[in-house]
Amino acid sequence: MTTPQDTADFVATGMMANDRACQSLGIRVTHIAPGRATMTMTVRPDMLNGFAICHGGLITTLADSAFAYACNSYNELTVASGLSVDFVAPGREGDVLTAVAEEVSLAGRTGVYDVAVTNQRGERIAVFRGRSYRMKGRPTVPPTA
Repeated sequence: MTTPQDTADFVATGMMANDRACQSLGIRVTHIAPGRATMTMTVRPDMLNGFAICHGGLITTLADSAFAYACNSYNELTVASGLSVDFVAPGREGDVLTAVAEEVSLAGRTGVYDVAVTNQRGERIAVFRGRSYRMKGRPTVPPTA
């Protein structure tokens, strides 16, 4: 029998193997645990908008990815049902952004997760709240044969 941590590790590896969006943006899982995920992304020149700051959609993508990995860490297929994001400071070229997602509530098929996005100096860049919907009985990553 596997532990909840083993399940979370298995899911993170399986999800990342097929996650072309994260792969293309250089988003990496740095920590995974049941109901929790930490992911990082370095802001590249091609991620800057017309004001020479990181595009808000890409910051949201980082936060949404951490949310997705945290939600799915139990290996029950879970999708977003809604989200909100507030930008509180700009991300700049060369910044290493870290998104930490934490489960706030999980009841039945629905969950609420908070994600804090910070830079390498620990300065908050964005706050994100995601709502999830779990599809009971469907694994996120099917067991290997």
